[in-house]
Amino acid sequence: MPLPTLVKTLVEKKVDEFCKKRVPPHVLDKVNLSYKIRGNSITIFENRAPWHKDMKEWTSMATAQIRYDGKIGKWTLYCADRNNRWHKYEGLLPTKNIDQILAEIDRDPTGIFWG
Repeated sequence: MPLPTLVKTLVEKKVDEFCKKRVPPHVLDKVNLSYKIRGNSITIFENRAPWHKDMKEWTSMATAQIRYDGKIGKWTLYCADRNNRWHKYEGLLPTKNIDQILAEIDRDPTGIFWG
C-alpha cells in the first residue's frame, strides 16, 4: 500500500534533507546518500564513486529502511544483514515521528548502518 500523499510529501522533504546533511560537501564527489520510496517503505542508500580504475559506475548499498504502518500511523526502522535481508532494528520502538528514526540512523549507536 502506498504512503498517503500528505505523509509522502512530508517524508520526502525530511529524508531528502537528511541525505544532504549527512555527507560533507567536500566528499560529495566520492560518496553521497539517496533514497527510494516503494509502497510504504523508504530505503536509504549509500552511493560510492568508482574506486577502481576498471570501474565506470557508482555503486549503491542499502543502509536503512523505514516502513510505515498506516493502520497505526507509525514508522519502524529496519537494518540489513550481510545477505541484504531486512530485520527490525531493536534499538528503537515504532514511532509516529520520523525525525526520531532519522536521528537514530544518524547516531547509529550499534554501528549497524554506517559501520
